[in-house]
Order: sequence, then C-alpha cells, then structure tokens
Amino acid sequence: MKFELLGRVHKEFSITGRAFYETILSISELVNRKVQIIHLHWQASILLQKIDDVTAKVGQQIVAQVSDRLLYQSHPDSVIGVIDQTLADAISRVQELKQSLIEVDAQIRELKIEALHQDLLSLQRDLALRSGGIERLTVARGAAAAGQPLSALPQYSSAYVATVLRGPFLLAPTNDLLFRPGDIVILIGAQTELDQLVSWFTGQRPLTTSVARSALESRHIDRDQIE
Repeated sequence: MKFELLGRVHKEFSITGRAFYETILSISELVNRKVQIIHLHWQASILLQKIDDVTAKVGQQIVAQVSDRLLYQSHPDSVIGVIDQTLADAISRVQELKQSLIEVDAQIRELKIEALHQDLLSLQRDLALRSGGIERLTVARGAAAAGQPLSALPQYSSAYVATVLRGPFLLAPTNDLLFRPGDIVILIGAQTELDQLVSWFTGQRPLTTSVARSALESRHIDRDQIE
C-alpha cells in the first residue's frame, strides 16, 4: 500500500515537473521570438533610413551638377552623362536595399505567424478545457445560411459569430449582414453547439462528438500498442 502511494506521488511530481518544464520552455521560445521580431524591425528601420539617405544624396548630387553647369557653363552632354550615371547607381543601390527589406519583411511575417499559431493553440486548449471550441466554416452554395442574415442564425446559449471573412475584407458580425457563398465564418462557443451549426453553413452533416471521441480513442490505443 505504501509503495503504491509513493508510486502515485512520484508520478504526480513527474507530471507536474514535466508541465513546469514545458511551460518554461514555451515562455522562453515566446520571448526569443519577440526579441527576434524587434531585432528584425530594427534592421528594417535601418534599411529604410539607408534608402532615404541614397535618395537624398542623389538629389544633392543632381542639384550640384546642374548648379555647376549654370555657373561654369559646362558642356551639357557631359553634365547629362554624369547625372545619368548618378541616377543609375542610385537606382541599383535602392533596388538592393529594397530586396533586403523584402527579405527582412518575410522573416518578420514568418515569426508573427508562428507567434499567432502559438496563441491560437493556447486559445484552443483553453476552450477545450471548458468544452468550447472555434470553428472556421465556409458558406456553401445551397446551404441554409446562403442569402440569410446573421439574425437568422439558430440561437444557442453560447455559440456566436466572431467575424466573417469576405475576400480581402473583415466584416463585423451585425444582424443585417447577409451570408454569401464563399464567406468564411469564424464561430466560437460550446463545441456541441458549434457541431450543430456546421450543417447550417456547409449543408453537410457534422462529425458527431461520439464518433470523433471514438476515433481519437482508437488512435490513442493504436499508439499505445505501438509503444
């Protein structure tokens, strides 16, 4: 009996320690990602400043060349040649800086997507602990939602529309908003209620909770057998 109790205590401490380690690791990754984003923004700021410096410098050089021509009556062809070369050098330098800026911007976007993905996972986990969830549904042509206003949405105690994505636009969920085929609807609420709304937007029968649970259990059983 004592050995069983000690075994349980040891197991609880192991689980708690593992969770604490995963939490610390997650926080450190988040901090490191934010530091990288700040550093990349600093690089982007420097590149933009360099572009401004190049354009300002080429403007000063052109003004100086034109002023010298007017002051000393230089040969116009030689002045035009110098100005053309100055502009060509400036354009080449600006293009290089812009390419570097595009690469930095791509890195910033990638890190922000990773951070957003982590936030969404945390939100999904928090909702799952409370039997809630988020659904991303596309309004199908011929579905009950197509052509209907938001006010016609079947009423449930917790499920509601967070936002509607239509092309490049992010639409606020107002009662007079009409759903169109192709609209992406973001729903949040109790998972059982969200499952009941799937068919209203897509016209397809949702995967029932019992079927989903049995599929997950069979997957866990297969994994345990492999281990």
